[in-house]
Amino acid sequence: MTNVRYQPVTAVWEVTMGCNFRCGHCGSSCEGALPGQLTTEEALDLCDQIAELGLKWITLSGGEPLTRADTPQLVKRLSDNGVLVNIITNGWLLDEKMAKTLKENGISTVAISIDGTPEIHDKIRKKGAFEHARQAFAAMKALGIKTGAVTTITKQNLDILPAMKEELIGMGVETWQVQIGLPMGNLKQRPDWLLEPRQVRDIIDFCYNTATEGRIGIYPADCIGYYSKKDLETRRISYKSNTYSLWNGCNAGVRGFGILHNGDILGCTSIRSKEFIEGNIRERKLRDIWEDENAFLWRRQMKKEKLSGSCKKCVYGSKCLGGCPNTRLTMKGSIYEENEYCAYNVSLKEMETKYSSCDSASALRKLADSLIPQGDFQEASFALRRAQELEPDNADAYRAMGYSEFMCGNYEASLAANEKALKINGKDTYSMGGKALALFRLGQKEEGLRIMQEAVALSGGQDPNLLQDLRYMTSNMSAPANK
Repeated sequence: MTNVRYQPVTAVWEVTMGCNFRCGHCGSSCEGALPGQLTTEEALDLCDQIAELGLKWITLSGGEPLTRADTPQLVKRLSDNGVLVNIITNGWLLDEKMAKTLKENGISTVAISIDGTPEIHDKIRKKGAFEHARQAFAAMKALGIKTGAVTTITKQNLDILPAMKEELIGMGVETWQVQIGLPMGNLKQRPDWLLEPRQVRDIIDFCYNTATEGRIGIYPADCIGYYSKKDLETRRISYKSNTYSLWNGCNAGVRGFGILHNGDILGCTSIRSKEFIEGNIRERKLRDIWEDENAFLWRRQMKKEKLSGSCKKCVYGSKCLGGCPNTRLTMKGSIYEENEYCAYNVSLKEMETKYSSCDSASALRKLADSLIPQGDFQEASFALRRAQELEPDNADAYRAMGYSEFMCGNYEASLAANEKALKINGKDTYSMGGKALALFRLGQKEEGLRIMQEAVALSGGQDPNLLQDLRYMTSNMSAPANK
């Protein structure tokens, strides 16, 4: 059985685990090439399969991809097949000769990992690494190759980002991707290097200021974000788009995938445990793996309801699905845990703290009444939860809570709030309608429709909102429930 619903556009291919560095934060703890690495013949065949599957671009990484002698051949085969090829390298082997070879073979962009100013970079990576990178950038600039830098942010370099920016601009680097260091591989052994969740905001502030300056293109990786205004504006500027949409979930298994050195296929090269491996190209064709209806189910069947903590209650949860799953996996132990390294998550925790100390239920209800018309349903819900704690028998608070939670996509919470309102006043048609809609969204369509019809009848058939909701439910009885 196959699944052709998803069309991949990109992939990351770790062509080798061999590396000439021993970086302090390396997520793969790379050293020598591992047994089972694809042969040149197998890798070239995979290049053809990648093109046949319809990928638009691919990133070759490692390890250090340039320690693999046939990497330029892979670049050529891919580019000849119409696939844009990017490489992420440490720059040590990227001299003028290699730069020329890559250009002749059709390279699109070369990014070098830069993790600090010269002293810090060499401390993290290898003595002389920064100077080699500087020379590599110069060689590529002379040949007209598009250049980029990739920075893994830890406590080792967070405070020197402004100085790093000046170094990169001085070397003529065109684009800069920043990502947070996660506790994998070597970095797992250095917990004191890991950022605190609140420091994600510092990164976003820096990215926003850099983007608005316009001196270098800056791109926060998928592990940074997701719904602060500065983050969205940064991405809009970086992608030069007035219509940049909200982050729509991880690419893994949906719009992209990862390839390991031995031909294993998985959703993301960072989520590499055996249970996440979907197949191997030595056993099955790439297309067969991608289109298998049982492949990538951890991502393709991910829903907000499977998440926990604040992510399960977040107004954006159904869209972002908790942000980067590897952040949740490495920081909290499961891809279904909440993402504490989301800037909006940090804001939610602050809201919770803010309202937990308020002791005026009437003031909280008044605040919620002002927030709901503005569409600030998330904050209204926090205010109303506290109001309910202070006045557990106030039907108005439960009615408002039912609506705000529904608009946040928290249908179980909406159902519970409306049921509490109905215990106080069983003939409250507003709460009956709210309960009906919540049940409908939770998949109990017939019961939801029955209660909505009862609410309409009780209102004398004169409430336009209930009538509109009834028409919606009637016309969508056969459609999937949770849309």
